[in-house]
Amino acid sequence: MFAPRLAFIDVETTGANPVVDRITEIAVLRVVDGELVERWSSLVNPGIPIPGNIQSLVGITDEMVAGAPAFPALAAELRRLLDDCVFVAHNARFDYGFIKNEFQRIGEGFEAPVLCTVKLSRALYPQHHKHGLDALISRHGLTCSARHRAMGDTEALFQFAEIVAGNFERSVLDAAIVKAMKAPSRPAGLPEGVLEGIPEAPGVYVFHGANDLPVYVGRAASLRSRVMSHFSSERRNSKEAKIARNVQRVEWQVTAGELGALILEARLLRQLKPAENRQLRDAEGVFGLRYEPARKRGPVLLRESLNGVDPLAGTALYGAFRSKKEADAALREFAGLYRLCPRRLGTEPWSDGPCLAHLAKRCAGVCAGKESPAEHDQRLLKVLESLRLKRWPWNGPVTVREAHPESGRVAFHLLDGWCLLGTVDDESALVALSSTPPPRAFDLDIYRILLRWLETPAGKAAVSVA
Repeated sequence: MFAPRLAFIDVETTGANPVVDRITEIAVLRVVDGELVERWSSLVNPGIPIPGNIQSLVGITDEMVAGAPAFPALAAELRRLLDDCVFVAHNARFDYGFIKNEFQRIGEGFEAPVLCTVKLSRALYPQHHKHGLDALISRHGLTCSARHRAMGDTEALFQFAEIVAGNFERSVLDAAIVKAMKAPSRPAGLPEGVLEGIPEAPGVYVFHGANDLPVYVGRAASLRSRVMSHFSSERRNSKEAKIARNVQRVEWQVTAGELGALILEARLLRQLKPAENRQLRDAEGVFGLRYEPARKRGPVLLRESLNGVDPLAGTALYGAFRSKKEADAALREFAGLYRLCPRRLGTEPWSDGPCLAHLAKRCAGVCAGKESPAEHDQRLLKVLESLRLKRWPWNGPVTVREAHPESGRVAFHLLDGWCLLGTVDDESALVALSSTPPPRAFDLDIYRILLRWLETPAGKAAVSVA
């Protein structure tokens, strides 16, 4: 077949991270010279609870594994079965990472050549987009006695191997095997199998470095592909190379769609302050400009915090800025376009007499008595109107529903006045949230995210009036 000795293997687990999660079931088909010579499987007591969603998906419950042997009691038999074999599995580095970590916990090393049937299928059938086990079962008519159970999945893999071994010339098969056995690039400090446990789903990932400090936060439409790309030497720029050198742990959170990922990313950036991201400022630092025409000396534009302000309450604030530098840059641009006085705008220190811009013929001269404050401010108010927050397009709250078919995850985001009132994962919770929503509170990150996302075709299609 692929090698003189093969061990087709599948593990079921309590989760996707081989460092913190544990094995609940193992199955092995040992193949020598193309002949199936031994079948073995066992439930495994993981020593930790199995999450409810895993129990529902796989069908292995806490009660089923309560009397099963723990991994140390199975280690010797498993090692015998895998001895001198190529380790063959679907998304193989995931299964290999769990086995390797279980041996490591009992103080034993484990190494084996690894062949991934996902990569093998991609190499042999590049015309197909999907190469998950469900896709292979459907495409090749494989028989699976129990999907998501270790022996059922392992039997399906063995059938797939028999089919491709009989359908391709040896030279083509050998070239595909080379690709299927190539280990992915990964940082030296990152445990085996962690990357392969990341799902192909939308969400947010966090890289941690030395002392578990956050290094980088990112979002992706497909988490595994995006995370893997950080460690691909062909696609690495200098920043990604630096990140790759420092990563020692990866964590991720799956979302139902892009909007959920954008919102979660903004929250984590502010909360974790990772070293390699452009930092978001705290929401408390966001301010708008209030126009105070009655002031006789000094600028007529005063800064006022937008934190927690209801954007639909009609408060007379203009713009939304994270810093004085950001506000000054906008005001300087407008001053040059409309011959406004930088002193009256507050971008130049106040003093009596003509401002420098007037001397350079860029200010109409309110500071030199060449025009009245009312004439100056008539132009200023037109500028300020352009800085107002965009009008909320609906008459009240709206709901955005996101759903990811592969993961089955669903989310409902309740929005009003560019504010996120809450996110829930089922319609009954949405009814409760809609009946007693929290007060609107302005958040510049959420405002900018919604402003962009709701203009996209996906955003427009997902909105329903609450």
